[in-house]
Amino acid sequence: MAEIHVMEHPLIQHKISYIRREDVGTKEFREVIGEIAGLMCYEATRDLKLKDIKIKTPIAETWGKELTGKKLAVVPILRAGLGMVDGMLSLIPTAKVGHIGLYRDPETFKPVEYYCKLPADCEEREVFVVDPMLATGGSSTAAIHMLKEKGVKHIRFMCIIAAPEGVKKMQEEHPDVDLYIGALDERLNEHAYIVPGLGDAGDRIFGTK
Repeated sequence: MAEIHVMEHPLIQHKISYIRREDVGTKEFREVIGEIAGLMCYEATRDLKLKDIKIKTPIAETWGKELTGKKLAVVPILRAGLGMVDGMLSLIPTAKVGHIGLYRDPETFKPVEYYCKLPADCEEREVFVVDPMLATGGSSTAAIHMLKEKGVKHIRFMCIIAAPEGVKKMQEEHPDVDLYIGALDERLNEHAYIVPGLGDAGDRIFGTK
């Protein structure tokens, strides 16, 4: 079974509490979402593999460490996931970026793909799928199914706020995908919004509410 990592870092908790507030404007919300994504990326990459390398400082030769193993990719789920990309790239600037677009069919309520563009070598990379909110889990599980169909085997999922219902669905459909969660909230309400949550992340990032 995949591991669930709920972030306990004080800075992450502080910043999530800040953006929950309804009076936080678009500019601040967008900036802090990026900051949280960067801090979460720092925590979520603790297990990346290193190798020993010989380097020369201005003073002497010595041994240092360098990342080894699979290269990284960040795949945001459109559109809200875009708000997390820059914060992650600030730490891993060599990562490639893909995009997955989904909308919910108004009759079946199931996610439908409208866009998917991935790095050509995505199946050889460690892929971080990112979306600020994990509510029902419909879009997230569908996005990961799409990646697996395209040959991607090494996937992690990162979100800022999650509901237990979404976590359960992810575990059922993708037991091989580790989850990195900023805050695990109480439940979904009758409109499938996370409680207490922070509202619609996409609207608050892009100022469209």
